[in-house]
Amino acid sequence: MDIVDFHVRTTAIDGLIVVVPKQVNDERGTICEAFRRSTIAAADLGLGDLHQVNVTTTRRGAIRGMHAEEMTKLTTVASGEAYGQYVDLRPGSSTFGRVEQVTIRPGVEVLVPPGVANGFQSLSEPSVYVYCFDREWHPGMAGRACTPLDPALMPHWPLVVDHEDPAYVSAKDRAAPTIDDLRTEPGRPT
Repeated sequence: MDIVDFHVRTTAIDGLIVVVPKQVNDERGTICEAFRRSTIAAADLGLGDLHQVNVTTTRRGAIRGMHAEEMTKLTTVASGEAYGQYVDLRPGSSTFGRVEQVTIRPGVEVLVPPGVANGFQSLSEPSVYVYCFDREWHPGMAGRACTPLDPALMPHWPLVVDHEDPAYVSAKDRAAPTIDDLRTEPGRPT
């Protein structure tokens, strides 16, 4: 029997944390504590009560995101593998525009603070991605987004993307602004 203890790793983006939950591995497979309130609270990760959990099934090569709603998210995959990208879109943040990448598989989670955009590309056929939110999502919710096709991000997507095919990237995500557009929007501190 192999036990992996809960641990966290900070990243170059303020508040973005990679979480490895406790896991017990044996000949039959793995039991993973995907969420344990007391462990998250003891680590002081800033994740309040969970209010909504979404699960997406995404085909290999497709990209979802980059969305930065005003909520904390705990993200992972239940099966498959995804390539997560994160970019700080918080006005006035000392890490604004900074990008972080994490390969996500079962047993790897990412805690995404409010205002940090998250997106992912499915590396498997399919990946089952899980989002846990500390607020309920609703249309028009405060937040920002940037296009996953931003040249600041594009060299980092591991699989080829057909920019015009909605099976790879939604029209809404393609039309989102770039990081530089957000950096120079009126009223943004420089």
